[in-house]
Amino acid sequence: MSELELRSVVAGRAPRGRIRIGTLLAGLFALYLLAACLFPDAVATADPNQISPKEAFSGPSLAHWFGTDESGRDVYSRVVFGTANSLLIGLTATAIGLLLGLILAVLAAFGGRFFDFTVNRTVEVLFAFPGLLLALLVIVIAGPGPVTATLAVGLSTAPGYARIIRGQLVGIRSSGYVESARVLGHPPTRILGRHILPNALAPLLVLATLGIGQAIVWASALSFLGLGALPPTAEWGAMLSAGRTYIGTAWWLTVFPGLMIVLTTIASTVLGRALTRIGGRP
Repeated sequence: MSELELRSVVAGRAPRGRIRIGTLLAGLFALYLLAACLFPDAVATADPNQISPKEAFSGPSLAHWFGTDESGRDVYSRVVFGTANSLLIGLTATAIGLLLGLILAVLAAFGGRFFDFTVNRTVEVLFAFPGLLLALLVIVIAGPGPVTATLAVGLSTAPGYARIIRGQLVGIRSSGYVESARVLGHPPTRILGRHILPNALAPLLVLATLGIGQAIVWASALSFLGLGALPPTAEWGAMLSAGRTYIGTAWWLTVFPGLMIVLTTIASTVLGRALTRIGGRP
C-alpha cells in the first residue's frame, strides 16, 4: 500500500484509483447476487426448468443471453436461480466452520494446558490434509448430497478458523483491560462474555467475508465431482458437471457458471479486504 493510500485509510477515506473502483464493482456485483437470491423471477428472463428441445444447444443470443443447454433450458435463468443454492451452501458452510473454530479456539485459549495441547495437536493433524481432501473424506463417511457437502466444507474450514481465533483470544486475554477486570474481581464468565469475546468476534466479519468465496469454490468442486447438488438442480457446480460433456461443442454450458463462481469469489475477497482497510488493519 502506498503512502497516499495509507493516509487515506487513516483519514477514513477510500484510497483513489484501482482499489476504489474494484470495491465499487464488487459491491455492485454483490447487490446483483442479492437480487438474484431474493427476486430470481425478476432477474431471470425465463423459467429455468422450461424444456424446449428445438432450441437445444443454442449459443448466446438476445433471446438467450447465456445460450441453452441440451434440453433447451435457458442457461442464464438457471444461473440466476442457482445463485441462491450456491450462496446458501457457501454461507452455511462458512457459518459452520466459524462456529466450530470458535468453540475449539475458546477451549484452547481458556480450557487449560490439556485442552490447549489437545486442540493444537488436532488442528495440526487436520492441517496435514488438504481442505478439499478432508471434505471428500467426510463425504465418503456420511454419503453424498448437498447437505453433506455443506457440512463437509464447513468441517474442513474449521481448523483454519480455530487457529486464527485462538491467536486473537490469547492476545486479548493478556490485554490491559482484561487484567483490570480480573483485578476488580469480575468472574471469568463475565470477563469472557463482556470483554474478550466481543473484541475477538469483531474481526470475524472480515474473516467470514473472505471465507465465503473459498467455501463456494469447494462446494462447487464437490458438486462438479457429483458429490454435492446433482442435476437437474440449478446450482453452479452441478451445472459445470452437466456441461463438461459438451464443452467441445457448447462451451457456454461451463463458461458462464464457472464465471459466476470466479466473480463471486473475487467480489467476496475484494469486499473482505475493503472491510479490513476500514477496520484499520493492514
